[in-house]
Parts: sequence; structure tokens; C-alpha cells
Amino acid sequence: MFTDVTGRAIADYYEQRSPAKLWIYNRYGPKEQMPVATYFRGEEDMPELELIALQHCYGKVLDIGAGAGSHSLLLQKRGIRIDALDISPLSVQVMKARGVLNAICDDISTYRQTGYDTLLLLMNGIGLAGSIDGLKAFLNHIKPLLNPGGQVLLDSSDVAYLYEHKPRPSDHYYGEIDYQYSYKSQKTSWFSWLYIDYPLLADIAAAQEWNIQMIYQDPYDQYLARLTPA
Repeated sequence: MFTDVTGRAIADYYEQRSPAKLWIYNRYGPKEQMPVATYFRGEEDMPELELIALQHCYGKVLDIGAGAGSHSLLLQKRGIRIDALDISPLSVQVMKARGVLNAICDDISTYRQTGYDTLLLLMNGIGLAGSIDGLKAFLNHIKPLLNPGGQVLLDSSDVAYLYEHKPRPSDHYYGEIDYQYSYKSQKTSWFSWLYIDYPLLADIAAAQEWNIQMIYQDPYDQYLARLTPA
């Protein structure tokens, strides 16, 4: 059953209604706090990678995993046609309250609307694929959503540093990581999130008949990539 934990945290923060800490549990170390304010950043607080991604958006854009709608609002102000998609009903309510004109509550894995020129997945949104096999299926699923000449903009990172002092897992790719969100008295089920190094992404993209270009890379192995159908 879907538990809208992050949406509740986003809604409480926006409505200033007894907000609490949003925690992320993992299987490799102690729990970490996810600052809910991150979902509400303005342009001045966004990292260079995200600003570059927004500059590369064109045509009609689908912001996948739009959260509180911060990226969508910036694109909207620039006159770009934007659909902001999120699986969280509460997040979609917040987006609408913040002024996002077309906020859609749906699951990208079953989303079928076509006619987009840019598919945008920021804050490691490609992680929702969950695994290498999931990524292959995801790339096949989203290709029909694009118009001819369309593109996918995504960021991810190489998390090999997590295994500098211990062996990498032998039964799955080391960037497939299990997480669980916790907020107030609610927890999500454990889920897998994908962090993928660029060379592997390039290999998978080529095998799935996508062209790929690295647009930006920071000193911490986080990168922004552009995919176009081959």
C-alpha cells in the first residue's frame, strides 16, 4: 500500500502545520535527515547542475517526480509549457497551491501521455527505476512519450565511495540501494533506489537505442546527462 510519507512532510512544511524531521533509513549506515526545505528551494539556492538542466529544457516539458514543484515553477515563469508529475497526492496539492498550473498525480511507470519535448528527472529522479533491469524497462517505457527531436535530462552519481572500506555487494549492482522514509509515526516500505555511474549508464543507453551526452559533472562524481532516441 502506498503511504504518502514525503507528501505529508512537504504539506506540513508548506502549511506550517507542526512540521517534523523527515528521516531516511538505509542498510549501509545510520539514518540521515532529509531537510524538507530542499523541496522548496528558489533559483538562488539550487546547485549549478540543476540550473544548467533547466537551461537545457525546451518545448513541452514533463517534470517527473516534481515534489513541491520548485523546478516546474521556474520553468513556468520562463514561459515553458510544463506538466509537473508526482505520485504523491499531497505533493500535487502543494504544487497547485504554489501556482503550478498543471500538476498531475500519477505514476510514471504507467503514465502514457505523449507529446513531450523534454523529460526532466532531477535530484537523481532516475533512481526511481530502482535497479539496472528497472532502468532498461524505464527507458523503453518513456521513449514513446517524446516527440521527434525530444530529450531526457537526468542526473545521477557514482556511489562507489560508499564501499571504499568494505567489499561491494556480490548479488547486485552497488548503486542499487535500499531506503525507507520515516516521518512522524509513518514509514514507507523499503524500496530500492538507483545511483548509476556514467559509463554504465552510457552502455545501457546504447543497448536500449539511446544517444547520450554528458552535459556537466561536478567534483563529486555527480553528473547531468542528456539522452535522445537513436
